[in-house]
Amino acid sequence: MTMEAIGLAPSTLIFIILGLTLVAFIWGRFRFDLVAMTALLASVVLGLVPADEAFRGFGHPAVITVAAVLVLSRGFERSGVVDIISHQVLKVGDRLMLQLLVLVGTVVVLSGIMNNVGALALLLPVAMRLARENDTSPSLLLMPLAFGSLLGGLTTLIGTPPNIIVATYRGELTGENFSMFSFSPVGIAVALAGLAFIVLVGWRFTPRRNSQAGNGDMFDTANYLVELKVSEESRANGLTLQQLRDELDETIPVLAVVRDDDRRAGYSFHGVLKQGDILLLEAGPDELQLLEDKVGLSAVAEPESKHEEGEGHAKEAMEEREPVDTEGLQLVEAVVRGDSMMINRSVRQLRLNHQFGLHLVAVARDGGRLKQRLRDIRFQTGDVLLLQGSEKEINESLSSLGCLPLASRELHLGQPRKLALSLGIFALAIVAMLLDLLPAAVAMSSAALVSLLIGVLPLREGYHAIDGPVIVLLAAMLPVGEALETSGGADIIANSLLHFGADWPVVVSLCGLFTLCMLLSNIVNNAAAALLMAPIAASLASGFGVALEPFLMAVAVSASCAFLTPIGHQSNTLVLGPGGYRFSDYWKLGLPLSVVVMATAIPIILLVWPLSG
Repeated sequence: MTMEAIGLAPSTLIFIILGLTLVAFIWGRFRFDLVAMTALLASVVLGLVPADEAFRGFGHPAVITVAAVLVLSRGFERSGVVDIISHQVLKVGDRLMLQLLVLVGTVVVLSGIMNNVGALALLLPVAMRLARENDTSPSLLLMPLAFGSLLGGLTTLIGTPPNIIVATYRGELTGENFSMFSFSPVGIAVALAGLAFIVLVGWRFTPRRNSQAGNGDMFDTANYLVELKVSEESRANGLTLQQLRDELDETIPVLAVVRDDDRRAGYSFHGVLKQGDILLLEAGPDELQLLEDKVGLSAVAEPESKHEEGEGHAKEAMEEREPVDTEGLQLVEAVVRGDSMMINRSVRQLRLNHQFGLHLVAVARDGGRLKQRLRDIRFQTGDVLLLQGSEKEINESLSSLGCLPLASRELHLGQPRKLALSLGIFALAIVAMLLDLLPAAVAMSSAALVSLLIGVLPLREGYHAIDGPVIVLLAAMLPVGEALETSGGADIIANSLLHFGADWPVVVSLCGLFTLCMLLSNIVNNAAAALLMAPIAASLASGFGVALEPFLMAVAVSASCAFLTPIGHQSNTLVLGPGGYRFSDYWKLGLPLSVVVMATAIPIILLVWPLSG
């Protein structure tokens, strides 16, 4: 199929493809990497992208650099560089503004030298612990922390994918890339202004949510647990726990088995149940009735009307029982990341127990505990899970699943030798880039390779660190972004902006570009926003006859400032569940912060990168 056969101009076709792509991104029914790949293949079929160049994006320097930075970021986590900082953060005390200053300031610094989602992931458990220890609502800490990770990414080339994309695009047009610290003057000014606003004023716009994960009420586990006894006549007598689950055809987690006053965690109990055993499990009234009807398990603490049978019996037992001691059960809370393999899958499809050694105890979404049966739940990004598992294996299992532990997570200070090696390798890569000895992609890839070779990071974790959906998104959208330019679509959009801005100073159009890109980044991935807006920025600069750099820098900053919605950036999505936020909460802090960012960025951009070049 060719453009001539369809009878539409190339620019019209690329607008149709991009329009449908944006609709699919906003709809969210399909993952953004699948949407991007569909857009790429459609562009190839329609002749907008040459077939022999369709997958050239997978070898693009920007894609390689992003992948290498993700590996290096995981190496920092593994070596303990951030745990040492986190250990100090926990000492800040109970003053909210001081907590915000230290937490947000730390994530701003870390996001400049590592992936900003990774920096947030490392400090999120610290923020949750601070909230619990000081009886503070985590909603006051988590959204500022997420926004701080976005601000910190502005400060260096490797802080966020839009910076890498814009730097590479400039190199393609002029033969000279932005360097590691070309973004620093503007990025640092914006980050400091944003930090000051959040700490002094902005936190007041953040909703205060009560009874959330931070104070333990989201999973009031003790009040959901019940003790059931195995009688001689019970069908559970002589069954293993797995056989019991198969008999029930339900995902009811048995957290512990008590035998002769010895309590063993459910994940480590592999024998058969005997008369007199007491099962400690998570069950509501309906599950209690099911357990009594199907396998003859009865509550240990029964109401006085013991002779009553039927549905009322189980429900009365549920109401009469005392809260159960949960100490030593190895329970951990975790949040589902945006790149998790769990998304849109059920506990059975994932085989959590068999493959990962984890029992799912409960799920919370939008700040509240889900009441539906565990087997029917399909996980979503931002869900908070209550899980039980072996202490030795739970961190590895959560990493494989794409979950971030929130509670019951001890800080480990890593190994000093690996910490020094990790920092040394990174420093050498930066020096090589600053002295123009190696391009960014080669320097970062070399650093990532050396980290793997000398054992700073195991090879398997290195592969896990590479965010596949983001890599596919970048690789697929790069040729589509080029098609926007080669088809004349970027010129059409730029000419329209030129027409509206003809009677105004150029800076007004620069502000318009900044606003448009910022709005776009709130509904699509920030990398996609940068890929689409960079050609338009170049056409605008050419049309006005001014320097290219201020327009590209405006795209880099605005594409990374998705403060208005939880879907604009993974950092925002990551705190949605733990903070108990609603979709509409983000703009309350995000809108004034966006104004502060733009009011700071535009003057600094024009000062550092004048329109006259």
